[in-house]
Amino acid sequence: MPVITCIEDLKQIYHRRVPRMFYDYAESGSWTEQTFRENSSDFDDIYLRQRVAVDMTGRSTATQMIGQDVAMPVALAPVGLTGMQSADGEIKAARAAEKFGVPFTLSTMSINSIEEVAEATTKPFWFQLYTMRDTDYVSRLIQRAKDAKCSALVITLDLQILGQRHKDLKNGLSAPPKLTPATIANLMTKWSWGIEMLGAKRRNFGNIVGHVQGISDNSDLATWTKESFDHSLDWAKVAKIKEEWGGPVILKGILDAEDAKMALQVGADAIIVSNHGGRQLDGAISSIRALPSILDAVGDQIEVHLDSGIRSGQDVLKALAMGASGTYIGRAFVYGLGAMGEAGVTKALEVIHNELDITMALCGRRKIDELTRDILLVPEDFGGRWQG
Repeated sequence: MPVITCIEDLKQIYHRRVPRMFYDYAESGSWTEQTFRENSSDFDDIYLRQRVAVDMTGRSTATQMIGQDVAMPVALAPVGLTGMQSADGEIKAARAAEKFGVPFTLSTMSINSIEEVAEATTKPFWFQLYTMRDTDYVSRLIQRAKDAKCSALVITLDLQILGQRHKDLKNGLSAPPKLTPATIANLMTKWSWGIEMLGAKRRNFGNIVGHVQGISDNSDLATWTKESFDHSLDWAKVAKIKEEWGGPVILKGILDAEDAKMALQVGADAIIVSNHGGRQLDGAISSIRALPSILDAVGDQIEVHLDSGIRSGQDVLKALAMGASGTYIGRAFVYGLGAMGEAGVTKALEVIHNELDITMALCGRRKIDELTRDILLVPEDFGGRWQG
């Protein structure tokens, strides 16, 4: 068993083990992938202030996200097709998150269904909703999440139209994978993944197949998905969904201060500063650079979380010190899942937690609420106003 010291170690194992189609799905952005790259690299422009001779006993990373106690302010982000990275991947990730004490967010485009994940866990998880043109289906999906006792609804706002993801198009992404000569050749090198998949509970989209009229298998699912996102989604519809849900609502995909203000108006409980991991609008600003202007716009009137680009506990600390009250990891936990299953997700969380704890100590802080901007060295123009 290799020694895992960082998320990059898990990524290397993941790359060797998982078929190219699903590796590329996770490890890519849209168009030129500029935003995908800058989501991570922009963290490098923020430096840390080391402090010494500070009492570091009694440190704790525990805090809350939307009123829920968490072992650290890091949630597992909603990631589609997680069950193709590892057999029953959503169940494995949810179990790891529950045991570690952090939130797990199930994607609408998951392989394991809401009901399957609920049956396999003992505590409520969060559910991420894509808004579709079929409003009856959306209402049924919301009710299924209620029946499963999901404790928060995460509404994704930045995927009314699917961004052009070149690698997915070239690979012919599907679940399960279509058996083309290229796919077969690649799968032959991923035999351990294939053997594991033979025992999976499900290999198609559990929240869709059997729940949408005319979708009984995967043959027409890709076309249905592309055509089904609600292009007419607006703030009035967001407010209506919030009312229908009736519980805590988190709005994901906020990248502009004006949109953050609108989220306040519709009564969201939290917003996630996110550009969909660089998978939608390529050329958009990185999440960490967008954070300061959004915080300036909404202050402490709403919880502001950050998603996209986090690969370490130091990234988490930088986001928190910049003013975020929570963070999300997507690719980082997927690397662990694809590499080692549930144990790999646990390892990813342990790595992030250890890095957060050590960095917090070396910056002279003992608690999450002590992480303020004065422990950072930030360029003057970082996240500043942009000329339009």
